[in-house]
Amino acid sequence: MEFREDVLGAPYEAVELALRPDEEGEVCATLVRRVVPGSEKAVLYIHGYNDYFFQTNLADHFAGLGYSFYALDLRKYGRSLRPHQSPNFVRDLAEYDEEIDEAVRIVREVDGHRQVLLNGHSTGGLVGALWAGRHRGSGLIDGLFLNSPFLSMPAGPAVRVMGGPAVTAIGRLAPTRVLPSGLNPHYTHSLHKDHKGEWDFDLTLKSPEGFPLFAGWLSAIHQGHRQVRRGLGIDVPVLLMASTASISTTKWHNALHHADAVLRADDIAAQGPRLGRHVTIVRIKGGMHDLVLSGEAARAQVFAELDRWLGAYVDVSVVGEDVSAVGEDVSAVGEHA
Repeated sequence: MEFREDVLGAPYEAVELALRPDEEGEVCATLVRRVVPGSEKAVLYIHGYNDYFFQTNLADHFAGLGYSFYALDLRKYGRSLRPHQSPNFVRDLAEYDEEIDEAVRIVREVDGHRQVLLNGHSTGGLVGALWAGRHRGSGLIDGLFLNSPFLSMPAGPAVRVMGGPAVTAIGRLAPTRVLPSGLNPHYTHSLHKDHKGEWDFDLTLKSPEGFPLFAGWLSAIHQGHRQVRRGLGIDVPVLLMASTASISTTKWHNALHHADAVLRADDIAAQGPRLGRHVTIVRIKGGMHDLVLSGEAARAQVFAELDRWLGAYVDVSVVGEDVSAVGEDVSAVGEHA
């Protein structure tokens, strides 16, 4: 295993992780890192749907706190997408355990970090939360930071309840069937510097129109949402952030710069108590879907709240005390929701 300079340039390095092949052939993931020499703390970031790691401002912030920064481009996304593959396609979100397990092993055992924070955005937040629930009791991570996690479909309750079984059936019988996509191109336009945003990223890897929406993938998402509703029992402190507002529009509107244009922020926050016994929920005024790419004021709020939470629950040494039990009386309400 040899890290080489990443496409982002120094100080970012990347290594390809060879994974078990699937029905489409060879599979890999990509681990990107920015090491802070001498640090025993690290964060592992997982991107969202129609996405890949490019958020260097997030890495800058963690590096400033003394965290080595790692990011996964999951199988069939971004740096890991190969010509013979169906973009983003998996049948079960647990398939991602293979690359997350290996990335955590590298962060801890190879690079020698004693404290690990898992950070997931959107679909990566759902994937990370499910992974943390399956790995509770392992001691592999010390905290979980979720940035607008995809914990619920952006639709009304009736559609979510009635549509789930239909999608599951289609996903089982015809997993590679392409479904109509509801991706809003204005969201990507609101981010990219060549359109109406301030950020630079590869529009072939994060396309305004997105990639084909496969029935098998959507079925896997529905299965993940059912697991969240049943409760995940995550045993480390969780920070869940979401915007204070959402927007759904087929035309450009300046409000796209100040609200979540992909998911329903209220629905995200409502699912928070089901994640575990110690969940901190923070709503960001003016936050976009990817909160760390929001406007300057909202971005500053995100990082201030993150720093406060890290100082209170993660960057601490507790002897003989279960930190995850802090706030048990409050978050226990979610166990019966």
